Amino acid sequence: MSKLLICDDDKGIRRTLQLHLESQGHQVETAADAESGIRLAQGYQPDIIILDICMQGLSGIDALPRFKAISPNSRIIMITAFQDMQSTISAMQNGADEYLHKPIDLDEFDQAIATALAQHLAVQNQDSLDTLCVPDTFGNSMVGASNAMKQVYKTIGRIAHTKASVLITGESGTGKEMVARAIHQAGMPAQAPFVALNCAALVDNLLESELFGHKKGAFTGAVSDQAGKFALAQGGTLFLDEVGELSAQIQAKLLRVLQEKTYTPLGSKTEYKADVRIISATNLNFEQAIKEKRFREDLYYRLQVVQIELPSLLERKEDLKELVPALLYRANKELGTKISKITKSAMDLLMDYHWPGNVRELENTLIKAVALCPSALLTEDLFADIKNKLDTQAKDEAYQVQPHKQDSSLQQIEYTHVKQVLSQVNNHKGKACEILQISRPRLQRILEREE
Repeated sequence: MSKLLICDDDKGIRRTLQLHLESQGHQVETAADAESGIRLAQGYQPDIIILDICMQGLSGIDALPRFKAISPNSRIIMITAFQDMQSTISAMQNGADEYLHKPIDLDEFDQAIATALAQHLAVQNQDSLDTLCVPDTFGNSMVGASNAMKQVYKTIGRIAHTKASVLITGESGTGKEMVARAIHQAGMPAQAPFVALNCAALVDNLLESELFGHKKGAFTGAVSDQAGKFALAQGGTLFLDEVGELSAQIQAKLLRVLQEKTYTPLGSKTEYKADVRIISATNLNFEQAIKEKRFREDLYYRLQVVQIELPSLLERKEDLKELVPALLYRANKELGTKISKITKSAMDLLMDYHWPGNVRELENTLIKAVALCPSALLTEDLFADIKNKLDTQAKDEAYQVQPHKQDSSLQQIEYTHVKQVLSQVNNHKGKACEILQISRPRLQRILEREE
């Protein structure tokens, strides 16, 4: 039986909420003011405190820290007839878990109670995992012990001390820049520069200037000399992200630099030595781009002396147990928080989801959850977006073609479509699942059904 405390100076509201909650099987105590509520809570230790903001004497906002101090495991739901911004902000800053307006909508109230009880139960049952067992030195280092990631680490180890150009491929959000930095750090002196440029972020004339630099007066707006990325990366690494988006003009100029090992700034007649290691990254299908004349084949081979294909997060789900603590560490550092645990049910949600946005989506999801978390524990309700997506995924999974009940021509059309998509992505099942918006098990079932 759950224990609740209602603290409100309005007798009618106290009685109405008490009867409503007791009808649902809860044990309920009430208090007419904050001071008596605090005394009652000290011995009663309620699971949930329903606290009015505007009361005679001590206000709910001022009483909130005292309730948290004497009953730290209680979840607190604030209620008020005044819907002003500052009260809402103050309540949430002082540790309230929810904030409801009067007149109270009972459906909204019941949902708030259910969420608060789930959070309280998770803490009480210790249904949690200590997720921050990571060293204080964790920063931008790569995480994951899956076989796919071990192969990536091995390749980095083999090629780091060479000057071979490296092309990193994989879906968006898989961590291509982290691989580039890992290669640089493993193979270059500590003082060597690492310079990154997103090739898709600039138009051609600006991109050329960014890459090679320019002299004063080279074009309108060039009021002074400017060093380009090749100059800034001299003796180190130049990372070209989204290299597949380069125009034909810039591709030709980049090819010349890679062949001649020299470059010329815009507006200059002087050639400069390009002592730079090139690491590039893309999610482009180069074979298709070359066939369609969108990317130069000779440049591709210059960039791809060594290629590292990064697996999607769907292909290395086992790494979530290391990725989650590492990304929580980073979120805590960024947001100034101290989230140390995640409930098993919340972790199960993360494990069940297919993560089409890969590690970047996971990181953004965790940052959002940490920002909204009222305690040191991440609970399932903080991942409502993921739960909704999983519900949609489950409905999709429920669709299974039955050979003896479904039209065989429909099965064949589905199978043919899947095979065409697989062909387009070079049989990469993770990419095919993302395009088709189906799970890996369903893809396998479709293939096995016809083979």
